[in-house]
Amino acid sequence: MKKKITIAIDAMGGEDAPKKNIEGLNIFLNKNKFKNDFVIHLYGNKLILDKELSKLGISSDLVKIIHSDSVVSDEETPLTAIKNSKNTSMWNSINAQVDGEADISLSAGNTGVLFVISKMILKMMNKVSRPALAGLWPSKKGMSVVLDLGANIECDENNLVDFSEMGAALFKSIFPNQKPYVSLLNIGSEEIKGTEVLKKTYAKLKSLSSDKNFIFKGYIEGNKLMDGETNVIVTDGFTGNVALKTAEGTAKFVVDSLKKSLTENIFSKLSLIFSYFSLKKFKSKLDPNKYNGAIFLGLNGPVVKSHGSTSEVGFYYSIDLCYKIIKGNLMDQIKSNLDHLNGRD
Repeated sequence: MKKKITIAIDAMGGEDAPKKNIEGLNIFLNKNKFKNDFVIHLYGNKLILDKELSKLGISSDLVKIIHSDSVVSDEETPLTAIKNSKNTSMWNSINAQVDGEADISLSAGNTGVLFVISKMILKMMNKVSRPALAGLWPSKKGMSVVLDLGANIECDENNLVDFSEMGAALFKSIFPNQKPYVSLLNIGSEEIKGTEVLKKTYAKLKSLSSDKNFIFKGYIEGNKLMDGETNVIVTDGFTGNVALKTAEGTAKFVVDSLKKSLTENIFSKLSLIFSYFSLKKFKSKLDPNKYNGAIFLGLNGPVVKSHGSTSEVGFYYSIDLCYKIIKGNLMDQIKSNLDHLNGRD
C-alpha cells in the first residue's frame, strides 16, 4: 500500500489563526473529498483546534491534532527564535519531517523565525550552498516559478546555478506535463550585458541546458517576466524581492484603478454590466490568493510559507501547493537535477 501524503500545518501561525487556517483547510478537504491519498496533521492548542474543527463539521478521519503548548509571536526575532521556539506549533510542524511523521510543513507565521528554525531543524542538502525562497507568478501562458525572493541578498554563480536547478525541479513537481525553461533576470537580453556573476552563471547554465533538466533561455528583462516564454526566473534575493514587491504593487494599482474607473458614473457602471465576465476573468488572473505560498528550497525537506495576512482562500491555495509538491516528488526532482553538478568548479 502506497504511503499517504502527510502535510504538517502550523495551525496557530498568521493573522486570525487558527480560524482562518481551519477555514482554508475546510476548503481543501471539500475540493478533495474523493481523494484518499493524504492526511493532515494540525499543530497547536488542542482545545482551540477541536472547537474550530467542530464548528465546520470537519471529520477526524483525515485530520489529526498534535498539541503544542505555545506559539511563535510576530514580534519574535530570528535571534531569539532558537531559544524560545521549541515546542511551539511552528517548531513541531517542521520537526515532524525529521521524525518521519510528515512530508512537508506549512506555516503562515513569522517569516524570519520560520526560515531560521527550518534551516536549523532540517539542515541544508548536501550539494546546495544556500537555500532559496521561491514563489509562483502569473504569466500569459500560466504560471512561473521565481527565485530567490529574499533569502540571499548577494549570490555568486554557483548559488544561481543551484537556484536554477531547484527552481526547475519545483516547476516539474507542480506542472509535471510541462518543460521548465530557465532565464536569468538581467538589465538586458544580450549575452554581454550584466555583472560578472551573471555572465559566469550564463555560461554555466548554457552548458547544463538539456531536455532532462531544463532548457536555458538566456537573459530576461523585467518587462518580459509575465510573457510566459520562460517559466523559471532566477535572480538574487535583493533583486527578486524588489521585483516581487513591484509586481504586487502594480497589480493592486491596476485592479484598484480599474474598479474606480468602472464605478465612477452611470455610463461606466452600465459598461460594467456588459463586460462583467471579462473583468471577472481578469480579476481572477491577478488574484493574490492563487499565488500565496512561498517555498524554501535547498533544505532536507520542503517548507511552505503562507502570507500571514492572506484570506482562508489564500491559505487553501497554500495547502493545495503542499499537496502538489509532494505528489510531484519535489525532493527527488531536486536531487536528480543536482546530480550533474558533481565536480563543478
